Order: sequence, then C-alpha cells, then structure tokens
Amino acid sequence: MSSEERYRVADQWHRWNSKPELWEKLKPLAREKRHDPTPAELKLWHFLRGGKLHGIKFRRQHPIERFIVDFYCAEAKMVVEVDGEIHQYTVVEDAIRQEFVEMLGLRVLRFTNDEVLHNVASVLEQVSAALRNK
Repeated sequence: MSSEERYRVADQWHRWNSKPELWEKLKPLAREKRHDPTPAELKLWHFLRGGKLHGIKFRRQHPIERFIVDFYCAEAKMVVEVDGEIHQYTVVEDAIRQEFVEMLGLRVLRFTNDEVLHNVASVLEQVSAALRNK
C-alpha cells in the first residue's frame, strides 16, 4: 500500500465513529478509560502506539457507534479487545457487541489480560499476522 493510500485509509478513522450526540455521552467514559487503563491495556498500547507495529496506526478507547473498543486500526479495519475478569460475566453482551462490530465489516481480535501480561510476544505476533492478512 502506498503512503498516499495509507494516509487516505487512516484519515477515514471516523467512518465507524459515533454520532455527535452519542459521542458527547460516551466521551467522558472514553477519556476515563484512556487516563486509567488496565495494566494489560497499557502494556499492549506501549507496542501499538505511534505506528510501532509495522508503521500501522492504532487508536485506543475508540467509539464505534454505541460501543468503545480498546484498540482500533482503520487501515486494517480491525479491533483489538483486551478482556479482563469482568468479561467472564458478560459473555452474552460481549458476543452481541462483537457481532455488531463485525457486521460493520471490522475484524475483532480478543485477548485476555493474562495473555497480554504474560505472553505479549504471542499477542503481537497474532496481531501482526492479522495485519498481514487484511
């Protein structure tokens, strides 16, 4: 992909953004999540931020319609979620949310906090493989 194509795709991050009136309600929660990330989110963000992974830009705590996803890559049309213990109790809600996001044409990768904290190299390899197979 040429740098011009990459810029054009990356510039369209807002394509899956929330409507302005909904964003006003979601903004405080997204800000709180960005300012107080879980240890696993912080660790993964260290490797994804600033195009560190293959020069691909990720956004964190990005709104997509009525949801806020952990990490979003416009260029790859990909969402990366890091699931903590709470997700053991929200399996149905997570499945509905994932199905909704996938219906928008986005691919969702899910990892547990434990995977990120104790085997980040494997997580990064899986994300890299997904980026290669856009």
